[in-house]
Amino acid sequence: MPTLSLKNVRKSFGGNEVLRGIDLDITTGQMICLIGASGSGKSTLLRCLNLLEPIDDGTITLDGTDISEPGFDPQPVRQRIGMVFQSYNLFPHMTAMDNAMLAPRRIHGHNRAALEPRIAELFTRFGLGDRMQHYPDQLSGGQQQRVAIVRALAMRPEIMLFDEITSALDPELVGEVLDVLRQLRAEGMTMVLATHEMGFARELADTVCFLDQGRILESGPPSQVFGAPQETRTRAFLSRVL
Repeated sequence: MPTLSLKNVRKSFGGNEVLRGIDLDITTGQMICLIGASGSGKSTLLRCLNLLEPIDDGTITLDGTDISEPGFDPQPVRQRIGMVFQSYNLFPHMTAMDNAMLAPRRIHGHNRAALEPRIAELFTRFGLGDRMQHYPDQLSGGQQQRVAIVRALAMRPEIMLFDEITSALDPELVGEVLDVLRQLRAEGMTMVLATHEMGFARELADTVCFLDQGRILESGPPSQVFGAPQETRTRAFLSRVL
C-alpha cells in the first residue's frame, strides 16, 4: 500500500482550477520530483499534501486513512509530513539552533537539554556545526536554507516535501543544498520535490512527474521522462530547460 496516495485531487482558487484530477502514489523511501513550468500546479500540490490547502474534490490518504475529509485535524499530519519552502521563513531574532528547536519544544514538550544534542548532530551532518549560534542575517542563503531543512527534520518527519528550495539561491549556493538532499536520499527519506534542477531530478529521482496546467501529463523513471518522453508537451518543455 502506498504511504501517501492522491486520487482525482482537484483544487481551485476563485475560478481558476489549478489541480485538475491529480492521481499520485508515494511509497516509503521513494523520491518523486515534480517538474513543469511556473504555474503548472507543483507548489499547490505540495501544499495540499500536508493539508496547508484544503482540496475541493478527490481524496488524500495517509497509510490508508483519508486525511482530506473536512474537519480532519491537520496537526498530526504535519508532524509526519515536513515541508521546506522556497523562502526560508527563519525567525530573525533567534539563532539557528533556537529556530530548529522551537517546534519540537512547543509541540512535543521536549526540554532543551535533551533535544540539543540531536539537533546539533543534524547541523553537523549538513555542514553547519559552526553556525548553530549564528542568527539568520549572519548566514548565507544556502546556509539559511540548510537551517530550514534541519528545522523540518527536527520534528522527525516520515515524509519531506521541498518546494523549489534552490530557486531563490545564488547559483554557487545551489550545490550545498542539493548535497543535503543527496544525503537524505541515501538515508532512505521519502521525499517529494518541486524543482527546476533537471540534472538533480535525472540523477536521483525514482519517479519524475511532469505537470502541465494542473495535470500530471507524464510520469515515469527519469530515463523515460528525460530520455524518451511520450508527450509532445513534455518534449517541448524539456527542449527549453535542458
